[in-house]
Amino acid sequence: MQGRGNIVVGLDIGTTKICCVVGEVGGGDINIIGIGTHPSIGLRKGVVVNIESTVDSIKKAVEEAELMAGCEISSVYAGIAGGHITGFNSRGIVAIKGSEITDNDVVRVIDAARAVAIPMDREVIHVLPQEYIVDDQTGIQNPVSMAGVRLEAKIHIVTGAVTSAHNIVKCCNRSGLDVCDIVLESLASGEAVLSDEEKELGTALIDLGGGTTDLALFADKNIKHTFVLALGGNNLTNDIAIGLRAPHAEAEKIKTRFGTCLSHSVSAEDMIEVPGMGGREARKLPRQILGEILEPRMEEIFTLIKREIYRAGMETSTPSGLVLTGGTSLLEGTTEIAESVFNLQTRLGKPQGISGLVDVVNNPMYATGVGLVLYGARNQTAKKFRIRDANIFNRIVTQMKRWFKDVV
Repeated sequence: MQGRGNIVVGLDIGTTKICCVVGEVGGGDINIIGIGTHPSIGLRKGVVVNIESTVDSIKKAVEEAELMAGCEISSVYAGIAGGHITGFNSRGIVAIKGSEITDNDVVRVIDAARAVAIPMDREVIHVLPQEYIVDDQTGIQNPVSMAGVRLEAKIHIVTGAVTSAHNIVKCCNRSGLDVCDIVLESLASGEAVLSDEEKELGTALIDLGGGTTDLALFADKNIKHTFVLALGGNNLTNDIAIGLRAPHAEAEKIKTRFGTCLSHSVSAEDMIEVPGMGGREARKLPRQILGEILEPRMEEIFTLIKREIYRAGMETSTPSGLVLTGGTSLLEGTTEIAESVFNLQTRLGKPQGISGLVDVVNNPMYATGVGLVLYGARNQTAKKFRIRDANIFNRIVTQMKRWFKDVV
């Protein structure tokens, strides 16, 4: 970065758009000084399917952000999503060697908790401590300097496909960018749109993107469960294209301009014009049809998310309700459908806790980009997950050699 102090850049590599957000960190404040967006062509359901198209989209989004921020971008915090992402909880126990718990004991107990069998084709993206237990005393956030005999840790491990993570890094590298860290997009969105009170009491964050719908359950200021559903706004667009027999590009425009998930709230006289395909004449149809097409699909998405919450046994751990974010959450009637499916209070989540270009980023579609900047600012001193330093596959081979060396 040239000519600036501490600059953190978030790169949201989404299915429908690439969003680059530049933040300047100083004095505890995060000032958004640049933003660039460009339609995403090379991704499908959150996973890179065309390297060249993705690289081209990243370059254009970064150039736009550089122009606005007046600085050169060389490293980013990249977001990752997709149906390949899985999260699970684990726990580990160690005996405390001295009279009190040290940082080394905390490292040992987290290592013990993360010592689970992970397939070779998967990569650990996050190890998120939930709570520590010292001699049956639960709910401890930082056990350092406490006296005790036994230390236990509960953690949440997020894993993703090695190839998907590798492709995201490869796209960034080909665009001339280093990757400081790969961050789960729902975790980043939580940084931007949730208040501390919501994280402590317990809330469900649903990030409705173009290719995926991401769920993150927060309680006691920590993430308790994560899930990625490979359904999103593109499925709604596809439904409109099939239902109205309209081209995909026109279906997207119709969804953005006239889309509603509540057919009963639309007047019967309200009409929309649907362009014809293959030179056919445009037709006029009642707008209520959009509600009849979109409402069942949105209900299906929320029902699948609700089923996942029940499967995780966390249906009672969201007393502060639901927060919806992501571009698809802007559809009219989305919050009402979420309230009826989950029977919980629901609000739209917009980025908060920032200054600078607040008016520009005050939109759910920028939640992940802003969240990546906030995550980067808060975790700069932490140990980085740097893939740039070595190829992921080489790192796995090195890790295997180290295991065998320990065994021998």
